[in-house]
Amino acid sequence: MSLPKSSTPLTPHQTRVYTLLLQIPPGRITSYAALSRALASSPRAVGGALRRNPFAPEVPCHRCIAASGYIGGFMGDWQKAPSGQNCTKKLALLEAEGVFFNDKGMLVDQARWWDDFKV
Repeated sequence: MSLPKSSTPLTPHQTRVYTLLLQIPPGRITSYAALSRALASSPRAVGGALRRNPFAPEVPCHRCIAASGYIGGFMGDWQKAPSGQNCTKKLALLEAEGVFFNDKGMLVDQARWWDDFKV
């Protein structure tokens, strides 16, 4: 699968991050740390690319959570942000794929982790 056309120019790093996201199967999640290891990058740089993802949800940045199992952020919003609106959307997208979180925002089923990236 390849990236859709973008009206905004992508950096090489963004292209690499979004290409790896396409490898994550529905119903599975990865972490910012796992993506950064696969890219020889940093979790913060991965988060920056995800925040700017112009292809969401087709390029599934919603499938990336914190390494601790915490739901993490979505579209620049962190779960505890005042509105939490974007994280509500992330939770709904993941729930539709069968990935559930408890009331504290923690992943329920550890078997959902995935990090089999082909770089």
